[in-house]
Amino acid sequence: MIEAYGLTDVGRRRKLNEDSFLIDNDLSLFAVCDGMGGHNAGEVASQMAIEALASFIRKSAEDDEEMTWPFGFDQALSLEANRLQNAIHVANGSVFRAADNRADLSGMGTTLVAVLITGDRLVLGSAGDSRCYLLRDGELRQLTRDDSWVSTAWAEGILTADEIERHPFRNVITKAVGAKDSLEVDIHEHILRSGDMVLICSDGLHGMVHDQDILGLLTPPPEPLDEATKRLIDAANESGGRDNISVILLRYTD
Repeated sequence: MIEAYGLTDVGRRRKLNEDSFLIDNDLSLFAVCDGMGGHNAGEVASQMAIEALASFIRKSAEDDEEMTWPFGFDQALSLEANRLQNAIHVANGSVFRAADNRADLSGMGTTLVAVLITGDRLVLGSAGDSRCYLLRDGELRQLTRDDSWVSTAWAEGILTADEIERHPFRNVITKAVGAKDSLEVDIHEHILRSGDMVLICSDGLHGMVHDQDILGLLTPPPEPLDEATKRLIDAANESGGRDNISVILLRYTD
């Protein structure tokens, strides 16, 4: 059983909320997108990616026997992982074509982190610096990898963790849905245990609130989820609210 709650907030510095999030309990699909682009294009990109993602997952659930795989079927991945990987590629194509065909949407794109759950199996796909965390036995673990310039520089030993927070390129991402006509998608699978919590968020949260502070706000495991979600949003705003903030909390019980 999955309990889910999500919330998004414009933050304290922005006039427009370009984040979009999805909670679809029927599909067991959950996602956060953080859009980018001039004028309202970021908002368009994030919402378009969410809609394309959900549409493919829904279609692949309904037409399983006659399903076609527009971006191929990877034998090394499970059926559910292939569904999510193809869905993200479809979302990338939708956003890229829209940006390519309309001058007012040129250059738009979006981060994306999506979770598809079947039974106790969690399939995770991501592009960009929106994140997914797993909270288990009092430990908060980041499951996604940040596709950002500073993350790459840190991995190569160019920057320290402290330098990342102050670096002028800290918001420069190296991968986004819709930025190019093709996209390398990170897909991972995890087995859930009863009592696990999953946090999906845009950088409006993790860019303002340290992981240890996020853990503190979720310890002991909160009841109910809506209050915990609001607590995280409030913490990001109290720390400055420099960006839009989107948070989804999931709790798994077997």
